[in-house]
Amino acid sequence: MERREEQPGTAGAGAAPALDFTVENVEKALHQLYYDPNIENKNLAQKWLMQAQVSPQAWHFSWQLLQPDKVPEIQYFGASALHIKISRYWSDIPTDQYESLKAQLFTQITHFASGSKIVLTRLCVALASLALSMMPDAWPCAVADMVRLFQAEDSPVDGQGRCLALLELLTVLPEEFQTSRLPQYRKGLVRASLAVECGAVFPLLEQLLQQPSSPSCVRQKVLKCFSSWVQLEVPLQDCEALIQAAFAALQDSELFDSSVEAIVNAISQPDAQRYVNTLLKLIPLVLGLQDQLRQAVQNGDMETSHGICRIAVALGENHSRALLDQVEHWQSFLALVNMIMFCTGIPGHYPVNETTSSLTLTFWYTLQDDILSFEAEKQAVYQQVYRPVYFQLVDVLLHKAQFPSDEEYGFWSSDEKEQFRIYRVDISDTLMYVYEMLGAELLSNLYDKLGRLLTSSEEPYSWQHTEALLYGFQSIAETIDVNYSDVVPGLIGLIPRISISNVQLADTVMFTIGALSEWLADHPVMINSVLPLVLHALGNPELSVSSVSTLKKICRECKYDLPPYAANIVAVSQDVLMKQIHKTSQCMWLMQALGFLLSALQVEEILKNLHSLISPYIQQLEKLAEEIVVVVLQQVFQLIQKVLSKWLNDAQVVEAVCAIFEKSVKTLLDDFAPMVPQLCEMLGRMYSTIPQASALDLTRQLVHIFAHEPAHFPPIEALFLLVTSVTLTLFQQGPRDHPDIVDSFMQLLAQALKRKPDLFLCERLDVKAVFQCAVLALKFPEAPTVKASCGFFTELLPRCGEVEPVGKVVQEDGRMLLVAVLEAIGGQASRSLMDCFADILFALNKHCFRLLSMWIKEALQPPGFPSARLSPEQKDTFSQQILRERVNKRRVKEMVKEFTLLCRGLHGTDYTADY
Repeated sequence: MERREEQPGTAGAGAAPALDFTVENVEKALHQLYYDPNIENKNLAQKWLMQAQVSPQAWHFSWQLLQPDKVPEIQYFGASALHIKISRYWSDIPTDQYESLKAQLFTQITHFASGSKIVLTRLCVALASLALSMMPDAWPCAVADMVRLFQAEDSPVDGQGRCLALLELLTVLPEEFQTSRLPQYRKGLVRASLAVECGAVFPLLEQLLQQPSSPSCVRQKVLKCFSSWVQLEVPLQDCEALIQAAFAALQDSELFDSSVEAIVNAISQPDAQRYVNTLLKLIPLVLGLQDQLRQAVQNGDMETSHGICRIAVALGENHSRALLDQVEHWQSFLALVNMIMFCTGIPGHYPVNETTSSLTLTFWYTLQDDILSFEAEKQAVYQQVYRPVYFQLVDVLLHKAQFPSDEEYGFWSSDEKEQFRIYRVDISDTLMYVYEMLGAELLSNLYDKLGRLLTSSEEPYSWQHTEALLYGFQSIAETIDVNYSDVVPGLIGLIPRISISNVQLADTVMFTIGALSEWLADHPVMINSVLPLVLHALGNPELSVSSVSTLKKICRECKYDLPPYAANIVAVSQDVLMKQIHKTSQCMWLMQALGFLLSALQVEEILKNLHSLISPYIQQLEKLAEEIVVVVLQQVFQLIQKVLSKWLNDAQVVEAVCAIFEKSVKTLLDDFAPMVPQLCEMLGRMYSTIPQASALDLTRQLVHIFAHEPAHFPPIEALFLLVTSVTLTLFQQGPRDHPDIVDSFMQLLAQALKRKPDLFLCERLDVKAVFQCAVLALKFPEAPTVKASCGFFTELLPRCGEVEPVGKVVQEDGRMLLVAVLEAIGGQASRSLMDCFADILFALNKHCFRLLSMWIKEALQPPGFPSARLSPEQKDTFSQQILRERVNKRRVKEMVKEFTLLCRGLHGTDYTADY
């Protein structure tokens, strides 16, 4: 190999075999990685380049790849290799070479200050890593030195170029600290050193942000730099001037997003609540944004309204207790609360016309908890102030929960409808929580509104308004004991007056009746007011879930008062069962309802009704077997084995058998234990003959209930290994035609990890193949399958340390998982699934941080991955954000949602409303 001048780090760099890592070969491999259409060649090149980056020869070729005549992709690789060598192999660098390495990096950064920005960023990250390794002893005033060097007038680079390069360096320094591999004791020393060095950074940032001559690109960089430094938990009072400057910058549309991020990060620091005086100064600044907020809402500018709402909620949610403690400032805090109320009630339907209101819901929980935590006297004062606010909140939430017009709703996508459903559940949870503050008066308030709506002759009422008020009642009645409420009789009397012309309204009427079933048990005289509605709804397949579940609740709670209605209930039920109006699961619920009903009748009545109900099913069974003896479950087992011996190849029969035993296992629980070995053996035969999701679901039940019992572990382990082997074979043959099987298989694997991780210790289990199949399942078009696969990985990754085969496969193939997740976020998966992929990223970060910090930077290196719309800076920002957040899962989900919009080119467009 050609001999070159000795570079820092070659001494003691290890004796790895030289794989001819020359400049020429590296350039060839990079060309192959970027431009070769063959995916195998790309993967080989990627693997070779990863070896090159960590080789001793990297010290030689890195500097040469940075030459001005190279293209940016090649220069970028050189800069990345330097960063990897410095950050991972610091101990290989002799101390007498620190200064020359530092000087070379400064020189390169100066060169690239007017060159490629992606290369500049990587060089800054490399110098930041070097600074962190040298601080505080070997480089005591690192930050001050950086500022001084870049402010020198004798540089060949123009002032703006030097300024932007310095800001880039100062921005990546705290980010690199957050993801660095420093030992814990060194982290504390370096953090303290950086806290002191703020004194060299913040005055410069203030000057650049406030001076009128600073161009927009510099001011934007200043805000990002400030946002980066506040995450080092800088005292809030030290940030005052910059926060105020960031508020002023909110008026500039180019600086708006960066200003919001900086303000939110500064306010959200856990330590910020200690600086009450500074927090009080922030309230007028936030309130001063109200005109801008209203203007944005009026103009349909969702980005601006969303950003301002984030700021208001960050201050209120993080510091409500500290601000409530300042009783003399109660009016200014109340004004902030009212501003957040405006954000909760922002016009438009979520998630199509607005995405802001959902940000505020947690704030109302926090505020209520803080008020109710005060001592009696102070609590009474705040109750007087805030009870009217919370009554207003109920009105706002019920308005936001209203469905759009039928015509408009018809144009919504299935994703939008699902997000709206989840949003309504969040509203329901909030209303239930608010009941603690408002008590019985809340129910009276809702009843009065509904009564006026239904009895008014002045104007026709909309079904949406009626539905929302009922939804409010249902939300509270489902979890709160309303048996002593004096408004429920009136509500029961109003329900028959509702003109039901819509499926959504009919559903809510059913669920409301179901939520009041315990009250009906105490007031049986009112059953006749609502039971006809429920029985009528049973005949409508669109109301299947709501009508059947409501009848089941009534039959369970009121069974001793139902004999007068029994004949009618049985007749209607039998009719809908024979007409096959409902799906299998609803039919089972209906049978359970009838079981509750019949159990309260006289024996002869039970037998008469049972005969009419069961006869058709007995006749069907008689066709399958020559004789039937149903005495105890084990005799049924013999019968089913006989049926199966003739019908093992019939998928419908197998599914029905699985349904019988799944119900038996769920009902009998531990009492089913004697039959576990027999059932495991039968399940194995069934699944080997015809793989079906129902068999996997039943296996999952067995794992859940019995796998932890030593006596039952052997047959369950044998079954688990068998179904896994059969399913892996299915994957080899092509699993795309069986998304339901893949879905159930992923759920089974997740349950095994949750309930009995020892199942993954068996030598006969091919954990690597399971892992690779699960990665493949992430790419399925069916959302439930993808969700189940994500669920598997969120159970698997926390087991890296305790289950050796799991740790090994994650070490070897985890990067493949990360690439699949990034591809999905980049646009290959539905946006409705982004929370699931965010869960995987969060689990990787929490349990495999060292590996993720290496993988994510490498995976995001290739241009165009995971989306051609992304700049290298955006990819860098995303990876830094993800690696920094190891505690707050909600923040990771927000980051992923933002990033996927960027990947899809939807950020800042009307389509952002999907979030």
